[in-house]
Amino acid sequence: MKLLTPQLHTALRANAISRRASEAGGAAFDPVPLVKLFNPLGAATWLATELDEDCDTLFGLADLGFGCPELGCFSLAEISAVRLPFGLRIEHDLLFETRFSLSVWSEWARRAGSILWAETLLRRAAQSGAEPELPLS
Repeated sequence: MKLLTPQLHTALRANAISRRASEAGGAAFDPVPLVKLFNPLGAATWLATELDEDCDTLFGLADLGFGCPELGCFSLAEISAVRLPFGLRIEHDLLFETRFSLSVWSEWARRAGSILWAETLLRRAAQSGAEPELPLS
């Protein structure tokens, strides 16, 4: 199964183009993550906001499950090539959607120690109807 639908591919490319235009104009660019990829047998999780011209390099938040999520680039081809036990592979979370920007996700994940725990905290904050406050360090 391909990890990115044609619609996601187009949206991720559009974000990459928008980032370059924003940076050229001196404006800040902080999109919401468009796709969540995850290891169904572990804690590895990736939130992507952009796809480079090479159609392989994604930009976003990566968490390999070691307690230190970080912003950066990661390879779609490498993630797609991962083979897990029982014939499983890295999956695309079809139900993932968020209203929070990548900077919010990054800060919450850094403080919480993982994207998965940050997702739980952000979901609770969203359900309460209040703007989320960062957890204490």
